[in-house]
Amino acid sequence: MEQVLSQIPEFLSPANIRFLVQAMGVTIALTFFGCGLGFLLAFFVVFARQTPGHWALPLRAAAILFVETFRRIPFLVTIYLVLFGLAVIVKNASLFAIALIAICIYATAYSADIIRGGFESVPRQQIEAARAMNFGRWRTMIHVIIPQSWPVILPPAMVFMVAFVKDTALVSQLGVFELTFRGKELANQGFSAVLVYSTVALLYFVMSYPLTRFGQWLEKRLATPRSQRPQRKLR
Repeated sequence: MEQVLSQIPEFLSPANIRFLVQAMGVTIALTFFGCGLGFLLAFFVVFARQTPGHWALPLRAAAILFVETFRRIPFLVTIYLVLFGLAVIVKNASLFAIALIAICIYATAYSADIIRGGFESVPRQQIEAARAMNFGRWRTMIHVIIPQSWPVILPPAMVFMVAFVKDTALVSQLGVFELTFRGKELANQGFSAVLVYSTVALLYFVMSYPLTRFGQWLEKRLATPRSQRPQRKLR
């Protein structure tokens, strides 16, 4: 404990603080861009998976195979698959791009099941009514299914994103300069591991907690009228 206390002034130097803040920026960028793009791609995966007709059987099979495969592969293995697979196609690819692609693949696979569950929560009668009104599939999706399924999709999607803020630590195995990797560097410089990783844990909390609160606010904001309390009493 004496060692930790004696190292605090040097550890909290402006250079180290800037070092950690930059690493937080990389972690946030990986999470938001990777999960955000994965969430958008997941809509197309679900759309392909739910495409009716015999002609779409290969499309449905490919979508199911993608989701079921990458949901059952550890994220670290996905990282190495992207690393060595991309090396065959592109030479000298940036480590940040490799990490971003791996996160996007993983997020797409997990978000696809979340979105599919939300779509299936929409009453079948409303979809049939939209078809009776001559709505096309895309128009039904945009105007009927997505608005009603959004409150169902949002909570688990936000939970997944918050969890992935922490899971980005695995890309430190590639040498990406995110928060965990920078923590290792500071520990290797002679700072107490207790001090370094306590600070890293605190910074992960600082990044995760506002996102959790934002998700709760969005959930209430997008809640259906039936789940909201009346704003004023009826006279």
